[in-house]
Amino acid sequence: MRGMCCFDLHSHSTASDGTLSPAELLVKARGAGVDVLALTDHDTLDGIAEARVAARQQGVGLIAGVEISVTWKAMTLHVLGLNVDPHNPALLAGLQTLRDTRDERAREIGRKLENRGIPGALEGADRLSQGKILSRTHFAHFLVESGRATSVREVFRHYLVKGKPGYVRGEWAPLEQALGWIRDAGGLPVIAHPARYRLTRTKLRTLLGEFSDCGGVGLEVVSGSHSRDETLHMAAVAREHKLFASCGSDYHGPEKPWVELGGLRRFPDGCIPIWQAEGWPAASAA
Repeated sequence: MRGMCCFDLHSHSTASDGTLSPAELLVKARGAGVDVLALTDHDTLDGIAEARVAARQQGVGLIAGVEISVTWKAMTLHVLGLNVDPHNPALLAGLQTLRDTRDERAREIGRKLENRGIPGALEGADRLSQGKILSRTHFAHFLVESGRATSVREVFRHYLVKGKPGYVRGEWAPLEQALGWIRDAGGLPVIAHPARYRLTRTKLRTLLGEFSDCGGVGLEVVSGSHSRDETLHMAAVAREHKLFASCGSDYHGPEKPWVELGGLRRFPDGCIPIWQAEGWPAASAA
């Protein structure tokens, strides 16, 4: 996306499962040439205040965002809320229910791993989360730290996905409810990294129909986890369903060097960027 204003609308900090603080993330964004960054931590807005201060210091435009966990047809999806009011009571209350669900899931993961001969996983993950939102990634880092695996990817493959010892299914917010929270907070709902869900064309069409009916407006066409072919496919899907196109690295920290802030493909032809949508802050749409 060189030669134009550089947007990265999907990133994480230590407020959820990223490894850089919000302030460190903004320094990294500035160094990477990002002009507008959305901080979209999982089910929390706790990093936004620190990020706003750092954004002003670094001269980077900040979009207040969140990545909400959603259950749709018995599967987990992630929906970004971009340009939300971080003080909106309905959104804050909804996110608290999801964090409570995460805590319950974490206790169950810890119990299952202990039953498989891995003691102290819950306490280790909690230590690594620094008392903030507790995610499977924190369990993964603990298992790497304790010598059970050599990488976070290996942990997920062998311990935390369906059919493995530490897998616990999450029950998250219904799609309509999650989009209601985002809309109530003045935000723009965007489906994150859609190619990762491996939906059939029929299921994807059904999802996007429901998403649009509930007030959804965007699809993350360009993602740090999308291949070139997946990007082209999602661009065609966005055009077909008249959705705005978003772009985000899904950056979590330097431990994943294959995902960098701002290192994103251009939108394929015919995409309408999310920053042209009604409700996007004018100062960030240059």
